[in-house]
Amino acid sequence: MKIQSSATEAGPIAVTAPRPEHRTFGTTLAALGVAAFSLTFPATAWGLEGFGPWTLVTVRSVLAALVAGGALLALKVRPPERRRLRGLAVVALGVVLGFPTLTTLALRTSTTAHAAVVVGLLPLTTAVCSALRTGHRPSRRFWLAAVAGAVAVLAFTAVQSGGALTAADGCLFAALLVCAAGYTEGGLLAREMPGWQVIGWALVLCLPLTLPAAALALSYEPYRMTAHGIAGLLWVALGSQFLGLVVWYRGMAAIGVPRASQLQLAQPLLTLVWSALLLGEHFTAAAPLTAVAVLVCIAVTQRS
Repeated sequence: MKIQSSATEAGPIAVTAPRPEHRTFGTTLAALGVAAFSLTFPATAWGLEGFGPWTLVTVRSVLAALVAGGALLALKVRPPERRRLRGLAVVALGVVLGFPTLTTLALRTSTTAHAAVVVGLLPLTTAVCSALRTGHRPSRRFWLAAVAGAVAVLAFTAVQSGGALTAADGCLFAALLVCAAGYTEGGLLAREMPGWQVIGWALVLCLPLTLPAAALALSYEPYRMTAHGIAGLLWVALGSQFLGLVVWYRGMAAIGVPRASQLQLAQPLLTLVWSALLLGEHFTAAAPLTAVAVLVCIAVTQRS
């Protein structure tokens, strides 16, 4: 009976009906993750001032993996069970490798404001991915709002690029898909293991690839040790790649993937503010208007 009681008790807390104190705690953690992520694009733009794109992507992952691995060793955390390796591989491919690589390549030619609006579809993409992954069947209103949000972003990117999608837009849309898969799988894993271990093990699993790749990139790409370059590298490595994902996954485990993804409504607008303050970027009214339009569409999907 004790085993059965324990099993039935865990489900409602983590998945369907979190208690008020858990919901408040989880919402706070997820909001901290969103705040960290909103600085990712401006920090990446800073990092590209001193490092090549491949150097920035690989070194950030190595630094984050060293911090995560050190924490796992210090706390004597046992390696993950074999049944969780598939999920960790999805997190690694989507969040550790795919999203940073694709967005960094995009930001070589795209402004952070433009990228922020496109990636504003991430909560919507995550919600759809979560629905498909868990077998839930959203309502027709959900899908209509999802399509409307996608159309708004496609129209924005087409207008901004003169009627045709650019290579940078292609990278950003691909980044949406791989990151949504990583978020969804990480949120599910965080119900079974601490959120920091989810991203920690994903980073460590990638180390055999990222470490030699970083050495190779440093030998081929020129780099300059500028203040902006170092600050940007440190933030995307420690703030975005590790600490941000630690609190984000823990928040998703506490309040669920759909509720947590709703908090990302504010991320594109926050990034627009950071791009203006830190990078001095100027953008047309289309950027915030499209961000707000996507915000409305995502709000509809959440209410559905």
